[in-house]
This record gives sequence, structure tokens and C-alpha cells, in this order.
Amino acid sequence: MAVPFRRTSKTKKRMRRTHLKKSVGALTTCPKCGATIRPHRACTKCGYYNGKEVIAVEEKEEN
Repeated sequence: MAVPFRRTSKTKKRMRRTHLKKSVGALTTCPKCGATIRPHRACTKCGYYNGKEVIAVEEKEEN
């Protein structure tokens, strides 16, 4: 089995791993209520998608 002749330095290792970082997913705003949602999904706050109500959402009373 092959073994590296020299140890990989910290800099070289970190330069190789720069592309492994996580990225933020795409977000849009709901045109009905203005909440931040993922694209092509029904809004969890108001229950609307594409101008139609697809989920019946109960509103909580704040006291």
C-alpha cells in the first residue's frame, strides 16, 4: 500500500477543504404574509401557495 512521503501541511490541507463548506439554501418571501419561506413550498404561517389556500392554518390568540 502506498504511503505519502511527506506529511500534508495544515495550509495545504485547509486549502483543499475550502470547497467543503456549507452554503445557505435559497429563501424567498411569501407574497401574502411576508414570511420567509423556501421556494416552491406552501407557507407555514398563512397556508397559501401560488395564491391559493392549500393548508388550513389555525391562528393562535396572543394574551
